[in-house]
Amino acid sequence: MPAYLDQLGEFVTKTRLEDLDSTTISAAKSVALDTVGAMLAGSRLPENEKLAQLAAKTGGQGPATLLGHKGSAPALFAALSNATAGVALEMDEGNRHGGGHAAIHVIPAALAVAEERGASGKEFLESVIAGYEVTSRIGTGTKVMKTVHSHGTWGTIGSAVATAKLLGFDQEQTVTAINIAASMSPANTWTPCLEGATIRNLYPGRSGFQGIMAAQLVLCGFTGLEDGPSDIYNTLLGDGFDPEAAVLGLGEAGQYRIQQNYFKLHACCLYNHPVLDGVQSLLGNNSFNPEDIDRIKVETPAMATIMTDPEPPNMLAAKFSLPYAVATAVVHNHTDVTAFYPERLDDPATRELAHRVDIIADPEMDFRRYDYPSAKVAVSLKDGRILTEDVVAHHGDAQNPASREELVEKFNFLTGEVLDEGGAARVVETVGHLDVLGNVRELTRLLGKA
Repeated sequence: MPAYLDQLGEFVTKTRLEDLDSTTISAAKSVALDTVGAMLAGSRLPENEKLAQLAAKTGGQGPATLLGHKGSAPALFAALSNATAGVALEMDEGNRHGGGHAAIHVIPAALAVAEERGASGKEFLESVIAGYEVTSRIGTGTKVMKTVHSHGTWGTIGSAVATAKLLGFDQEQTVTAINIAASMSPANTWTPCLEGATIRNLYPGRSGFQGIMAAQLVLCGFTGLEDGPSDIYNTLLGDGFDPEAAVLGLGEAGQYRIQQNYFKLHACCLYNHPVLDGVQSLLGNNSFNPEDIDRIKVETPAMATIMTDPEPPNMLAAKFSLPYAVATAVVHNHTDVTAFYPERLDDPATRELAHRVDIIADPEMDFRRYDYPSAKVAVSLKDGRILTEDVVAHHGDAQNPASREELVEKFNFLTGEVLDEGGAARVVETVGHLDVLGNVRELTRLLGKA
């Protein structure tokens, strides 16, 4: 087998909590809590409620919890439903190093399979850390096509790896699961995001389903390509794949990808976040109102300039509109999930200001760089003042981290319609003790609906 796949397979089989830095374990718990919060919050959307019902009906009785809902389903269908819900509000974490959103592809599958098998919290965390690391590194090695959305794609490998870990696969079986999963990667474009077509939310749901299936296919005796990632991401879903980049620094203590992530404190696409931090800084340090503004100039990485529609037609599209996000931040002075609710989209002041936001590409900017700004904001006021702010790492990024208190506050806010105060506190406490939890079902029993 290719050397890099041999390394990845060995890494997965040897991942043990007792060998990991405490900061890595702590980071994994934070990512787990954040992802559970995103899944519970998204479960309230009407289409996701119906999807959960479909999962329970189609999948038949199974032991895996449909988060935020009554009933359960087999792991395949629980991962499909829970991951779809988890991405719907654009509050799931991500990773600038590997591109995309590793946790929402890995954790729903890992949680469902762990619950199905009655795995311990320790085993669950090990599967999450391994799956997150591998899928993020495959993302690093991929030069993704500009038209391809990173949701789905290599995320399928992450859910397959997490499942393989929970099933006790050896190195060869793990590599086979990776190769099979690569061939099952969804081919997804950016267009649904920009139009606000909610089929886009199925991207990680499909990855969770297909990643579990990929591991199950190994047990059935199916084989994959000799080098699935290179074949798929070098031709079909990418313009190139660098195997060496995928394993550079693999396994270095305290440097795991799950602790180099970012958490979302704005309820929208990452491409908005450095910009919104800049806007909020200007609002906090200067005195001006929306009517005082002549124009707002935003410089951003070229890849973000697809998000320029000032009149997004629905909630999802608004989360992928830089002009709308900037305008609502200025007009309403917040960017939580309520700022993007359907009833907010037709606000006259927000719509009017959005048309005065100019988006310009800076060819030097790249979301994987930390030595150059990822956003520059210039607010030109009618009185002649020009207020500027540059942002390198947005708040919530590992280089500008959110506090533990902020993450718990975010969890409580997102889950307010699903959990009461006591229920939320019990989930936070249980996730904090995952490494000593005898059975992950002690957590999942808190996440359904009575």
